[in-house]
Amino acid sequence: MDKVIIFDTTLRDGEQAAGGTLNIQEKLETARQLERLNVDVIEAGFPISSPGDFEAVRLIAKEIRAPIICALARAHPDDIDRAWEAVKEAEHPRIHVFLSASDIHMLHQLKKSHEQILEMSHDMVVRAKKYTDDIEFSPMDASRANPEFIYQVLKSVVSAGATTVNIPDTVGYAIPDEFGKLIEGIFQNVANIERAVVSVHCHNDLGLAVANSLEAVRQGARQVECTINGIGERAGNASLEEIVMAIKTRQDFFNLTTDINTRQIYKTSRLVSELSGFSVQPNKAIIGANAFRHESGIHQDGVIKMPKTYEIMDPRVVGIPASSLVLGKLSGRHAFKERLAEMGYSLSDEDLNRAFKAFKELADKKKKVADRDIESLVAEELRNVSEVYHLDRLQVTCGDRGIPTASVRLIGPDGQLLEDAALGAGPVDAVCKAINRLVGVPNNLTEFSVKSVTEGIDAIGEVLIRVESEGVTYTGRSGDTDIIFASAKAYMSALNRLLSVRKTAG
Repeated sequence: MDKVIIFDTTLRDGEQAAGGTLNIQEKLETARQLERLNVDVIEAGFPISSPGDFEAVRLIAKEIRAPIICALARAHPDDIDRAWEAVKEAEHPRIHVFLSASDIHMLHQLKKSHEQILEMSHDMVVRAKKYTDDIEFSPMDASRANPEFIYQVLKSVVSAGATTVNIPDTVGYAIPDEFGKLIEGIFQNVANIERAVVSVHCHNDLGLAVANSLEAVRQGARQVECTINGIGERAGNASLEEIVMAIKTRQDFFNLTTDINTRQIYKTSRLVSELSGFSVQPNKAIIGANAFRHESGIHQDGVIKMPKTYEIMDPRVVGIPASSLVLGKLSGRHAFKERLAEMGYSLSDEDLNRAFKAFKELADKKKKVADRDIESLVAEELRNVSEVYHLDRLQVTCGDRGIPTASVRLIGPDGQLLEDAALGAGPVDAVCKAINRLVGVPNNLTEFSVKSVTEGIDAIGEVLIRVESEGVTYTGRSGDTDIIFASAKAYMSALNRLLSVRKTAG
């Protein structure tokens, strides 16, 4: 049975989603989880884009050993040299060179002729080949390019040494039937195509990224570029979990396999969601909250009698527990640890103790603690944000007869206690103003949202806050049964991210 190579670009194209920027440690944490997921290739970033991205790619290349570590580069000598500097310590390094190939891009963006594009593509693959044997080339916007020109480009770069040729649907323009015919045409018209793996990279602007990717696979493509939760530029990329589970669930149709450890899918999805700040929609296939929920009486009856009547896959296969264990304030540390293990968490003793303490505090506030409550508090305890300022105490007064007032006490970088108070249009506004008086970092709060993690009046409220400073967006998240306290912690998280980045840059 043929294998489909899973090329994960969460850390490159996924990070291009507006507001989804990750710091270096968050990228490394994600890469470690992608290694546990057993992806074949990790596209770690675009090294020449910034010093921070270069350092992140370099660190991932140094520490992550099993997958191929790939760096993106434009068809430019400086880009290629920089990409190699970033990945040269990898166990399995790859340079991914790209250059636009559609008439609209050549005319309006590059202002290059077909002949110039052919020459640049060939020469830059040759340059990359001096560094490593594993070279990927992408004719960007291939789905809107002249197929005959795509054939010429691919023949040229394969002859120059490209071992993977990737066909991008860069703006999500393609329809499955026509995209499949493009892949079929490549196999029929590129004389040396057997010397390279044919890959596809599809965007979701028309909601067809997964459909186009699967049709390409059906036509012979053997690498799919995708992201966790389908995050990425504009409407996103093809969703890794959907592609993998489609191939696994319908092996009768595709007769293909992947090496993905599917039981790590849900955990990986949650991690990316937490770090990026992008929530997973409830009806998202495979990993959404409703993906394995049944409300209809007919469906419930069928599932009770035989799960396969309405479930085409076992939720445990993707790392979602089939049943829910209800925990409460009388539960002990051992039961809590066992439940975490069932949910796919393996914590150090220190992290477990912190998470259990948070669980007991939550259990005192709630009659029942659901799995999603546990996920939220564990994510809260393990968020990897270096605290420059720590929220030590918060008191808020509000109501219809007075002006909302917040009193805040922070612990500063040197351990000093800092206290102040402020008035606001509402309690959250008062909290943010009081914190700003103490921290003193100019910023604009651009997004504030609250969602309930579980049902009921005692549910955990999860707050997401985005702040902008000097054109860069920083995300903070936190959860608590007290929405005002959760808002304060989320705001502090965003500010600490901002301060940590500035400290690193300085």
